[in-house]
Amino acid sequence: MASFAQWISGARPRTLPNAVAPVVAGTGAAAWLQSAVWWKALLALAVALALTVGVNYANDYSDGVRGTDDVRTGPARLVGSRLATPRSVLTAAMCALGVGAVSGLALALLSAPWLIAVGVACLAGAWLYTGGSRPYGYAGFGEVAVFVFFGLVAVLGTQYTQALRVDWVGLTLAVATGALSSSVLVANNLRDIPTDTQAQKITLAVRLGDARTRLFYQGLLATAGVSTLVLMLATPWCAVGLIATPLAVRAARPVRSGRSGPELIPVLRDTGLTMLVWAVAVAAALTLGR
Repeated sequence: MASFAQWISGARPRTLPNAVAPVVAGTGAAAWLQSAVWWKALLALAVALALTVGVNYANDYSDGVRGTDDVRTGPARLVGSRLATPRSVLTAAMCALGVGAVSGLALALLSAPWLIAVGVACLAGAWLYTGGSRPYGYAGFGEVAVFVFFGLVAVLGTQYTQALRVDWVGLTLAVATGALSSSVLVANNLRDIPTDTQAQKITLAVRLGDARTRLFYQGLLATAGVSTLVLMLATPWCAVGLIATPLAVRAARPVRSGRSGPELIPVLRDTGLTMLVWAVAVAAALTLGR
């Protein structure tokens, strides 16, 4: 039976910045429109955190029962390492996704009921990433989904539920957040190219190969940097987002230097930290610079 610490590890806490950063960025975009509603921001955060934990457990379950995690270079998975039964991990996934669904339903009903359809799409995307008969994560579309759901949907959805409209500032934040969030997955899949190839999990990194995946990762970080400069057109205070640059440089160093396997694990932590610091800094700039 898995310990409490192993269940926490199975939730993959290093990925939680992917949940927090979009809500922070979207709330900053709403504040720019002088329409921030803090209790809605907290409700959106509950949705994001629950869905992220849910998709992590769902991936653990689906990859485990497929045998994808039998040989793994990253942190141990619950099912793949036989630390927990598939049924218990599936139950944890469904519980977390259920919390996200209920929170999202409440947020939609209090903002715009048509957002319920967006929530359904998010739940489907969470499960079908590695679940179902033809998971899109096994076909190289994981990064696209992360960009859409953790970037465009999460940031613009957060802004819309508070301001009931979106603008170019929100869209720029969504692109930058989506790029940073995707870069976390790129780093993860770069590390797993050998084992994913063996398991016939054809991620985008497997398709691109090692060298081009490293360039792609750096390009995503650069996209966030360029987006920060664009945001300075709204208010020069957004330049404060550049304080995340040293963290981005540290995150990219193992990728640029050709590190592989477990040596790439810190990249996920540093990339997530880069995204979180950047989102907080820019959201604060938009809130105070208005």
